[in-house]
Amino acid sequence: MIGESDAAYREMQPEELADMAEQCKIYGNIGVAFTYNESLIGWEYVRDTARLIHARGMKNVLVTNGTAELSVLEEILPYMDAMNIDLKGFSEDYYQKLGGNLGTVKRFIERTAGRDANCHIELTTLIVPGENDSEEEMEQEARWIADMNPDIPLHVTRFFPRYKMTDRSAMDVEKIYRLKAVAGKYLKWVYAGNC
Repeated sequence: MIGESDAAYREMQPEELADMAEQCKIYGNIGVAFTYNESLIGWEYVRDTARLIHARGMKNVLVTNGTAELSVLEEILPYMDAMNIDLKGFSEDYYQKLGGNLGTVKRFIERTAGRDANCHIELTTLIVPGENDSEEEMEQEARWIADMNPDIPLHVTRFFPRYKMTDRSAMDVEKIYRLKAVAGKYLKWVYAGNC
């Protein structure tokens, strides 16, 4: 059993992480992925580290829920090579239920998808039974994405009950494939996940 003093976790300064990433190039490392939990909670750390990674000729990837002001995005965007943004659904009611704001996320995505952003973008929507699983909502979402760029990949991902959401069943696999087909009418790259 690993005790608290044996834990592999330790805080690193941006320079330390950049040094480690560079040292791992001999093993095939190409850069750093900022992921798990919400990376932009510590956006200054992401910005500072990503700047160093880029200066060393490596790549940066960000996984985020896109709930950040555009001023934050402008600080990090020049150093990001790719992003996967979690678009939780396409209704303001669902976002409010989750404590978020759809408009903020849409602005974040629109800016990241802009032609001058020079950042590969992919979107992921976790489909939760009874929340964001209607074909109408998926059609609205896919149309909106396609209006920006129909080449933006969308991952339609299957929900499994965990933590505070154990009161419902896993999302039906067939429903995921139906929603994938709906999105596929508008988008070139749609993937079913967790199936």
